[in-house]
Amino acid sequence: MAVITESGLRAARLWMVEQLLEPRGIRDPRVLGAMRRVERHRFVDESLQARAYGPYALPIGCGQKTPHPHTVAAMAESLALGGGERVLEIGTGCGYQTAILALLAREVLSLECLPELAADAERRLREMGFANVRIGVRADLRWPGAASFDAIHVSAAVPEVPGSLLAQLGAGGRLVLPVGRGSIQRLQVLGRSGDTITTTGLGSCRFQPLLGKLLPGMRPGRTAAGQG
Repeated sequence: MAVITESGLRAARLWMVEQLLEPRGIRDPRVLGAMRRVERHRFVDESLQARAYGPYALPIGCGQKTPHPHTVAAMAESLALGGGERVLEIGTGCGYQTAILALLAREVLSLECLPELAADAERRLREMGFANVRIGVRADLRWPGAASFDAIHVSAAVPEVPGSLLAQLGAGGRLVLPVGRGSIQRLQVLGRSGDTITTTGLGSCRFQPLLGKLLPGMRPGRTAAGQG
């Protein structure tokens, strides 16, 4: 079996950006920079690291997967983050998308209903130096005490757009999420301008369904220590 080296992984990460993202329309230089910087191989099992920068959705445990790199980049780009935003993420998963968002925004509050995934993601992000991320274990769609957000990112499919998420979307905010059931899903971006909500489609997608109210409440996560 070929030995996986740091230089090889770095080259694979650059290949991912140049061959999987840019040719498929990802243009935001901040998003491309974040995808070059965040080490996706650190968010998957060691046995999968050789595939970390390929065109794959990869298993992360608990029956869940981390999406295809292009999907991660496209969803991040759709939020049009400038660096000063407060972002709500629904579905931390392994923490890879969380890390991308953390490089693009001021603060990310991420909710995960599976405690094992939340704990692993929190540990990874802390070790990698992300100081602007908090992770909470919660089975609904609200971070206690936080009324509104500049952007909301949902990493699991819903049959229709939840009103509770729209209620948390601040003025000028954007919400990206997969909507639909089974194999019939589409990525949608909703934007708020005053009392008007606009919807833009990003194409078809395939996400696992959002898990329901499985836990009674939330354990607020610690802020990951480090330089951010």
